Amino acid sequence: MIYLDNAATTHKKPPQVANAVYNYLKNISASPGRSAHKLAIEAGRIVVDAREALAQLFNIKDPARIVFTHNATYAINIALFGLLRRGDHIVTTSLEHNAVMRPLNLLKKKLDLDVTVVGADADGTLPPHRILNAVRPNTRLVVVNHASNVVGTIIDLSELGQQLRGRGVVLLVDAAQTAGAVPVDVERDAIALLAFTGHKALFGPPGTGGLYVAPWVQLQPAICGGTGSRSEHEQQPDFLPDMLEAGTPNTAGIAGLNAGVRFVLEEGLERIRSYEEELTGRLLEGLARIDAVTVYGPGDPSRQTAVVSVNVDGKTPSEVGALLDERYDIAVRVGLHCAPSAHRT
Repeated sequence: MIYLDNAATTHKKPPQVANAVYNYLKNISASPGRSAHKLAIEAGRIVVDAREALAQLFNIKDPARIVFTHNATYAINIALFGLLRRGDHIVTTSLEHNAVMRPLNLLKKKLDLDVTVVGADADGTLPPHRILNAVRPNTRLVVVNHASNVVGTIIDLSELGQQLRGRGVVLLVDAAQTAGAVPVDVERDAIALLAFTGHKALFGPPGTGGLYVAPWVQLQPAICGGTGSRSEHEQQPDFLPDMLEAGTPNTAGIAGLNAGVRFVLEEGLERIRSYEEELTGRLLEGLARIDAVTVYGPGDPSRQTAVVSVNVDGKTPSEVGALLDERYDIAVRVGLHCAPSAHRT
């Protein structure tokens, strides 16, 4: 099979990912941070090691500020529900995934939020100044995806993050499509909240992801429960990562995520990015020679991820997807990609 659905979930994970999951389940299978026996300590080492790998990848100074979640959607919800207060003004974009838009719409009704949606160009281009111009004195949050999961266009975060930090506005970045594929630097880009998933370009198992919380951002816990720390108190701990990590963690998944992140670090993010740009360019050139195909997005591999969206004249996307699967053994994604607003942009 030719698998081209990696924007949903990467296929053919590195073998060390499966080995790490198997090793945990077979030889450890204990809860980290709950006991003092050897297996629990080893489980704790796995979690710490994974935080350190992610901190290296994203240039995070304090690994303890990385909170493990089930995926990017959970991370975004933890950020939104933990940060926003009644009457807040929020700026977002027309390219966002439902992982952002659905909780925002729920909170808009619940907390009487004022939400401004900044429109992108048809190819997904969204200059930072357009977002900055929508910021008001009472803006609490700007939330953007680093790259569109529909057309792949990458947003320049460097100017955006620094400007927002100077105004005291929190920047939440949805890095579901870029973590492991495009360089992400929370210090350089002044990213206050970074949501990422493990099962895409980080090559981890499904059910893994996380949220980075900058030191100057205060969140309220959305979920409370056991953490293995300060168990004598019936209030949630007030320090990270425990404050935002309630319940037994997915240590098997975290072990696999750790292996996936270390694979990315060993291969080198610049090398991965260069290879994806080369493949994307070849695909775009080939598609441009087919008259019946319409390609969406910037059409420039340096300005986008490896996501390439097309339509074929006279065929529905479902028909094209079924034909590619059944006749050519090619796997692609069809439909609205959980981002209806992006399709209207």
